[in-house]
Amino acid sequence: MRLRGKVAIVTGAAQGIGAAYARGLAREGAAVAVVDILDPNPVAKEIVGNDGKALPLVVDVSDEKQTGEMARKVADTFGHIDILVNNAAIYGTIVRKGFEQITVEEWDKIMAVNVRGIFLCVKAVTPYLKKQERGKIINVTSSTFFKGNENFLHYVSSKGAVVAMTRSLARELGDYNINVNAIAPGQTMSEANLKRGEETDARSLRARLLKRRLLPEDLVGTVIYLSSSDSDMMTGQVLLVDGGTAFH
Repeated sequence: MRLRGKVAIVTGAAQGIGAAYARGLAREGAAVAVVDILDPNPVAKEIVGNDGKALPLVVDVSDEKQTGEMARKVADTFGHIDILVNNAAIYGTIVRKGFEQITVEEWDKIMAVNVRGIFLCVKAVTPYLKKQERGKIINVTSSTFFKGNENFLHYVSSKGAVVAMTRSLARELGDYNINVNAIAPGQTMSEANLKRGEETDARSLRARLLKRRLLPEDLVGTVIYLSSSDSDMMTGQVLLVDGGTAFH
């Protein structure tokens, strides 16, 4: 129970990787705000049913008013905020295409959630972390940034921005004893990738040094580490968890 007494916010937590993060943090003793634009109630009820603490919140992370209200509700409910996991992103609905075919509307939609969403969530939560002079911010980027995947420019660019924000935020928040790090998952068998089919899965396995599927649960240990006191002297870093497909 490394996170007993801590309060965590996990965005994009209604399903897939985000739900795995929320469950894992709760198992370690954290009270978890399960945040998503989709219905977060099933995951929150599951956590409570396993004797955990959870608060379901429907939030559009690209909306500044909603992210501000999110932080206020979490602090009012649990008394404080300790951990922010910025997992919400557009991914599963993206149609891969050459950059010349990407419309401005598609580009702006992805940047609004994947980049502005993290900016707004950090902006909303940071005052609470600064007040107590401690906190953990974990941003979710992607191994695609390190590989430069083709026909995916809008998504890869958005995840590159997450790495940039992680490094700059770490410098700005270090004086307040706030750690800012990132996790970069490889292709993980969440709902979105399961829908993409066996060919995509097989291609990932061929490129991976550890020859098995990467599951949402494989990422949870890294997020718990970055949320706990075990990582107190780590900030501005990106941890690749992809079975060995990209190095940096």
